[in-house]
Parts: sequence; C-alpha cells; structure tokens
Amino acid sequence: MSLRQLFSAVLAVAGLISAGTAAAWGPLGHRTIAGMAQERLSEPVRREVRNLLQPDNESTLVDIATWADDLRDIDPARARATGKLHYVNFSSAQCRYTPQRDCRKGECVVASIEHYSAVLADRSRPRAERADALRFVSHFVADAHQPLHASFKPDKGGNSVQLRYGREGRTRNLHSVWDSLILNSSGLRWPQYAQTLQRGIRPPAAMGDATAWAEESCRVVRDEAVYPDGNRIDDAWLQRQRPLAEQRLQLAAVRLADLLERLLGPAPR
Repeated sequence: MSLRQLFSAVLAVAGLISAGTAAAWGPLGHRTIAGMAQERLSEPVRREVRNLLQPDNESTLVDIATWADDLRDIDPARARATGKLHYVNFSSAQCRYTPQRDCRKGECVVASIEHYSAVLADRSRPRAERADALRFVSHFVADAHQPLHASFKPDKGGNSVQLRYGREGRTRNLHSVWDSLILNSSGLRWPQYAQTLQRGIRPPAAMGDATAWAEESCRVVRDEAVYPDGNRIDDAWLQRQRPLAEQRLQLAAVRLADLLERLLGPAPR
C-alpha cells in the first residue's frame, strides 16, 4: 500500500465515524463518484489512467478520489496553497459566473478544473505532473457538484450554519451535513453505493463544462431545500435530501467520465 493509499484508508474510516470533520463530499461521496466514473471509461482511457498512476502504486480513479483532501496530512503547505481551488463563491442568486469577480487570480473550482484539464491533456508534460493533474481534475469535478461548494450565500458554504442533529442534539455545520452525513445515512459503503446509483443514472442532455456545473450547483442552493427550516435536523430530513445528493453524485460521475474521455482518449487522426 502506498503512502497516499494509507492516508486515504485512514480518512475513509474517519469519514464514516464523524461527518463533522469531513470536507468536499467526504470519502464516501468522492469514492462513489470515482467508482461510477471508472466504470464508464472506455478501455483506452482506463489504460491511460493506469499508466499515469501505476508508478505511484495506484491504478484507478477510486485510488485518487480523496487525494486533494488528503494533502492536509500528506503535504499541508500544498493543501493551503490549493485550498481555494475546491469551491467558488457566487455574488448573487442569479448564479452567473464572472471570472474577474468570482475567481480572482484563478483561485476557484471552475478555473482549477480548466487549468488541470489542460495539463492532463498535454502529453508533452512529465508523467508525474499529469498524474497530479488527474488527481485534481477527478476531485474538483466532484467538488463542483456539491451544492455548497458553489453557493451565493455569505455563510462560507454553510460552514457557519450550525445545526443540531438527532435526539442527542449533536452540533454539526450544514456543510459537513451535505459533505458526508446525508450520504453516510444510507448505510452503504462506496462499492455498493456506486453500483446502486450506476443503475439509475440518466445522462444529462448536455455535459456542459466547469462553469455550467458550478452555476447549476448554485441554482440547486437557490431552488432546492438545501437549507433546513430551523436549526434542527433528524433522520427523516436526511432521507428527504438524499435523492438530491445522489443525483449530484450521478451527474458528477457522468461528467467526469466524459471529460476524461475527451482529455485522455485516442488523439484524432
């Protein structure tokens, strides 16, 4: 087991124990998206993924799904430098992305997907650089589909919204609820979750791009019941939200697979 895989395994256990410390869909969400996307890849693209990752003792999208979050333990300095790349803050409920306003210095999830996609597609770059780009792309596409990673509300993506959950009244912030608690309440581990959701996928009419995905997430925050009424939630509330969260996982998986097909597929002759 590589060092990256060891850290991923530790964080996966932590994510199942406590959703309050998870970020960016948490290990369950990221691995479920990666597992579905991996299954949708053509064999040539699977081979490209494997060739990029095997020198690091990894071979699939699932192996790298949480890497961008694992950096907090593997490489704290790099984690700090890339922290703003996991999300984008919109200026209003109109949910229209303007780079100069919403993504200064290119530090947001939209620009990061665009940047690392270009690196990944450039076969003249070193293998290790492209492998890291694959890790970032896989993770950030998933992040862009978590509604609170592309919100317009001034509450730090729900991080400052404190909720009480269950009979014990444990305090959790809304962001961690959407990252992990809603999905963990399914009682499934990622292989079963991916298999279950894969069967119900309905590909979108248009795959879109990073801008469209973030704007879509922003509209989900605006138009759906992402925020609960009051400051208490229970299992019934989690169950009502889970179909929406699962739909976001499915869309992320389909779009990630489509993007990787375009970036890593055989070059046109």
